[in-house]
Amino acid sequence: MPTTGRIRSAGRDRCLVNGTWVELRDIETFLVLAEELHFGRTAQRLHVSTARVSQAIKRQERQIGGLLFDRSTRTVRLSPLGEQLRNDLRPVYADLQESIERARRVARGVTGALRVGMIPFNTYDLRPCWDTFRRQHPQWSLHIRRASFVDPFAALRSGEHDILVAWLPIDEPDLTVGPVLFSDRRILAVSADHELARRPSVSLEALADFPNGMGQRLPDYWEDAYLPFRSPRGQVIERGALVTNSDDLIHLVSLGDTVQVFPIHVTDHWAMPDVRWLPITDLPRLNYALVWRTETEIIRAMARIVADLGPLLR
Repeated sequence: MPTTGRIRSAGRDRCLVNGTWVELRDIETFLVLAEELHFGRTAQRLHVSTARVSQAIKRQERQIGGLLFDRSTRTVRLSPLGEQLRNDLRPVYADLQESIERARRVARGVTGALRVGMIPFNTYDLRPCWDTFRRQHPQWSLHIRRASFVDPFAALRSGEHDILVAWLPIDEPDLTVGPVLFSDRRILAVSADHELARRPSVSLEALADFPNGMGQRLPDYWEDAYLPFRSPRGQVIERGALVTNSDDLIHLVSLGDTVQVFPIHVTDHWAMPDVRWLPITDLPRLNYALVWRTETEIIRAMARIVADLGPLLR
């Protein structure tokens, strides 16, 4: 499977990439696995079996003549060849999907679409925004998708998302920060048998005594806003496990391997008997806002709706 961007569709199932016919599903499988780095989660996202994911990757590796992933019993990592292929294919695949979606929208009389990437989990809480947008602008479709907090602004820059919902502050010269969508208190997740679990609340100072999980490839200022690198007394707040997704973070918490700060809305989505949630007494609310790279009429419409409705408070 070549790694350059010249691509032509052949119906819904295959595309021609530099003379080689490639299954679109195989490209999607590769890109999802490159993001998740976990065969089981990739299979869940694609609603297929783990064996199907493995077969698709092996088929692509045979076509290319090299390994796309370095696999062991514990980890899955992109090989250098896999990183190159991901970087080449991601914008090409996004363009192809958008072309197909545009054709479908035109057939339905829809003239545009807004793709919103959500780093937080509380899509349902924000239904007033989504419903108002759909009611006021039936000529545009709205697509809400989960977004990774790893390399958080890549999807905006690649054109995969039009808007990102992310915590503030965001200080990126090429990105525009819009209105605040919601504001959340922060809590600490610890295992049920952790020494902090019996406390009614904790201070930021207490976090310096334990390893804290955090994501990889986060801008320093953005990570510090979520979980400061130092306590109020100047102690280093240690980063322990570096993970790529929230599911791994909460799993490590439940095992007692780490403690972790979360916005309080996650408690609506994770009911776990082996995890305790403790209020943090001295961290301010975390504000989440709309962020975009290229302003369009559709983006301005969503920004007006969010500004008119005002931020949701938890």
